[in-house]
Amino acid sequence: MDIKNTPRDTFLYLLSIITLVASAISFGALVFGLIDIRFPDPLNPYASVNYGGIRMALATLIIVFPVFFWVSTFLHKDVVTNPEKRDSKLRKWLMYLTVFAAGLVVIGDLVTLIYNFLQGDLTTPFLLKILTVFFIAGSSLFYYLSEIKARAYPRKAFQAVIVVVVAAAVVFGFYKAGSPASQRLIRFDQQKIGNLQNTQDRLVYYWQQKGSLPAALSELNDPISGFAVPSDPQTGEKYEYIRTGARAFQLCAVFNLPSQADPSIAKPVFPPEQIFYNWQHETGRSCFDRTIDPLLYPVKPR
Repeated sequence: MDIKNTPRDTFLYLLSIITLVASAISFGALVFGLIDIRFPDPLNPYASVNYGGIRMALATLIIVFPVFFWVSTFLHKDVVTNPEKRDSKLRKWLMYLTVFAAGLVVIGDLVTLIYNFLQGDLTTPFLLKILTVFFIAGSSLFYYLSEIKARAYPRKAFQAVIVVVVAAAVVFGFYKAGSPASQRLIRFDQQKIGNLQNTQDRLVYYWQQKGSLPAALSELNDPISGFAVPSDPQTGEKYEYIRTGARAFQLCAVFNLPSQADPSIAKPVFPPEQIFYNWQHETGRSCFDRTIDPLLYPVKPR
């Protein structure tokens, strides 16, 4: 082997290891997340799918997998051009290290999946995730062992299958996770819900302290505690507040999308009437009627 190429070869094989492990972990996380969306667990109806993890897996795959593909292709062509490198100790050591690293990832995934299954996870998602792990392990081991032992195999067809599978997972992940534009609208809506929740809590607190509701939200401002009535983060306008009774009020806001469009909100596994949804809304102006129960939230004695 040409000694002057050793630093370059070392760097590229190490890069191959890192990008392979990152791609394998990200692909597994993405597919696992999509499986969880398709097969929600009735034992945990309120736990939302980790859409943040899905987006991180998408971002990692979009950047890291092409790098892995390019590095592996470059190294293969380099060995074909310089056959003497095929038997170099450096190459074999680093490629076996790559197989070893991929094996650790697969073993860790299998242990976690079996543990969760023994904890009572659903059978179908468990089997699909096991198949995903076997796909990752089988494709990685087949490729690297074939490269190490110089086995003849339809390399281009094999690469095409891997690229198609990864691309399909990425496209479907984008479809489920939502576009960046829709995610920004959803984040605005989530902030509005958080503001309304905080305002509602302060209204209940006001009722408990004074035995009445304020005529306007501005009465909730408290410079001592530091509370200031929040405004719509998108428009800067004040939220609409209507006092509808001695213990009843209405809070209104304008939303970009219906709450069903927010994928981070767990879809009901039980019938809707068995689940209390506090802030379900449609597109546009939505109002939430609230009545304070004096038994649950009694006025504090003076």
